[in-house]
Amino acid sequence: MSQIQSFTAALRNSISQQILGKEEVIDKVLAALLCGGHVLLNDIPGTGKTTLARTLAKSMDAAFHRIQFTPDLLPSDLIGVSIPDPKTGTFQFQKGAVFTQILLADEINRATPRTQSALLECMEERQVTADGVTYPLEEPFFVIATQNPVEMQGTFPLPEAQLDRFLLCLSLGYPDREQELALLARTAQPETTPVVTAKQLLDARAELQQVTASAPIREYVADLAQASREHERVQLGLSTRGMLALLEVSRAMAAIHGRSFVTPDDVKEIAADCMAHRMTVRGGAWDESGTASREIVRELLETVPVPKESSWN
Repeated sequence: MSQIQSFTAALRNSISQQILGKEEVIDKVLAALLCGGHVLLNDIPGTGKTTLARTLAKSMDAAFHRIQFTPDLLPSDLIGVSIPDPKTGTFQFQKGAVFTQILLADEINRATPRTQSALLECMEERQVTADGVTYPLEEPFFVIATQNPVEMQGTFPLPEAQLDRFLLCLSLGYPDREQELALLARTAQPETTPVVTAKQLLDARAELQQVTASAPIREYVADLAQASREHERVQLGLSTRGMLALLEVSRAMAAIHGRSFVTPDDVKEIAADCMAHRMTVRGGAWDESGTASREIVRELLETVPVPKESSWN
């Protein structure tokens, strides 16, 4: 796993110069990047969500677009629009903001469902269809969306189908006191320069295919999915897509830790971030922060039997 470790270490060190003390969250973002998935950052304002996305793009020398989602944002603002060319008498397609490599969808839940749905095809199929013509998106294409779990006025909660498109739902949270003092002591913002390339990412993704998951590990992931569907407090459990995503991102976490095989600890480390936003809790208010569903995932991790160590690889 040498390519993956060198790739993630370089990115982690670069991003950690801007986002202090959040190496665990950074590793999970990089795991999603390795898997070709997307990340939803569910956090209060001012914790560094935009800085994280922008620094990741600069560290990879990747094209970056930031879209501020608002209620008046239209799908055409995202994917593009065809405009008439008076010289030729034909329509020319003007590409929208999604034609980039790292896309920051800021406060995604402030846009209408119609605009939110414009991202579905982009995120899942890496393409845009407009006026009957399909346009492929450049690889890598990585979406980091943000939403504020506190301010609910004037927002449109993401439907289950849209949430299921996000590989992970993460939260940066506040830094601790020492890290905040280090931020206050800065006299200048560190400059971010490219440390990896898109080709290195593609090579790392190819190496990820060598990470194995034994039959007991696959059974463990399937048992967690089934237990989430049968839990008395859960109305909608983990989808099949979510189950496959949990195994895939567990493989990425194993590779980041330098192993060529998945252990139950890899699954446990990422389970809440991969499962909770895909689950709907019964008989309560809308759980925008995901607190209740994360508690249920932690309960499942304590009750579902764990494979023995001898069967991991």
